[in-house]
Amino acid sequence: MKLDRKEILKALETITVAGEGKNMVESGAVKNVITFGDEVVVDLVLATPALHIKKRAEVDIIKVIHEKVYEKAKVKVNIKVEAPEKPENPNSIRGKQIPGISNIIAVASGKGGVGKSTITANLAVTLAKMGFKVGVLDADIYGPSMPIMFDVENSKPVSIEVDGKSKMQPVSSYGVEILSIGFFTKPDQAVIWRGPMAAKALNQMIFDANWGELDFMLIDLPPGTGDIHLSIMQSLPITGAVVVSTPQAVALADAKKGVSMFLSESINVPVLGIIENMAYFTPEELPENKYYIFGKEGAKNLAADLQVPLLGEVPLVQSIREAGDYGRPAALQTASVLESVFETITRNVVQETVNRNETLPPTEAIKITTMAGCSAVKK
Repeated sequence: MKLDRKEILKALETITVAGEGKNMVESGAVKNVITFGDEVVVDLVLATPALHIKKRAEVDIIKVIHEKVYEKAKVKVNIKVEAPEKPENPNSIRGKQIPGISNIIAVASGKGGVGKSTITANLAVTLAKMGFKVGVLDADIYGPSMPIMFDVENSKPVSIEVDGKSKMQPVSSYGVEILSIGFFTKPDQAVIWRGPMAAKALNQMIFDANWGELDFMLIDLPPGTGDIHLSIMQSLPITGAVVVSTPQAVALADAKKGVSMFLSESINVPVLGIIENMAYFTPEELPENKYYIFGKEGAKNLAADLQVPLLGEVPLVQSIREAGDYGRPAALQTASVLESVFETITRNVVQETVNRNETLPPTEAIKITTMAGCSAVKK
């Protein structure tokens, strides 16, 4: 069968380019279509270098040609990335690198109560078990929980001298270096600070600490999308973000806002993927049964909708809560289901980080202008 070029172009008009809202032909992404009998070659140019976007485009093209043109067509897709350079803003504020830290991963959630801190702690200890050098910055200023989860509630960072300067030495537990505002307050003391004061405290824990050489720094962000998030992303070059959600619609709606924040043009932090916590409940006496208490595959569907990877699903298990309360993360339970779950998720996080570093340029802190969030209105 000889394929018709016009028919193929018409089929490609049904595919939307991610992030542009236009179809592939209208946006100019399709540069050329060549046919040879039952073979077709599509030359595609994308502005987004993310690996999953490129793969999705290739899959969509092959699928639509098979469905709308000829199901036995031999399709080859050549993808070239031409990311436009963004002009430098004279009012932009740059953050700075921390020497010795290779990857900085922000762990975020759209809303509270979805287990973000629990996921962060278990990711950290699993990375450490895999042989990586890991640090955790507890940036949840108003609800710091890392000291409890790592059983270092009564510990205090000591001051050491590094190159003639006084630095905080992070507290070490289970092979993970930790700093948290919880080390500097009493357990029953509420942190009543305005945004600038909280941001100053975080900057001290980031830049006035002796983190040493780290493969990964995990930042446990507060829930939502607020001032602390902007301060962190303005201060540090975030390698990528991991968004945690539970399956129910309310949590997913907020998780979608969290993903949107990172992918927005002004922030532009790559999203490594979504983790679904409390995905299902399995009673200890019925290990083969799964009860989807909060809904089924909500995060999986959201990840597909937003075209970001689903990094894994964590079951609702009592021992996860108990492990956090006792200060020994559940991922340390040898030969357990939870150990296997967190190992799979952590491997996916590492792989997505590798993919991100192979397809995107080296990270730098986002450039938030001094007028961000303000508008001049003449009356």
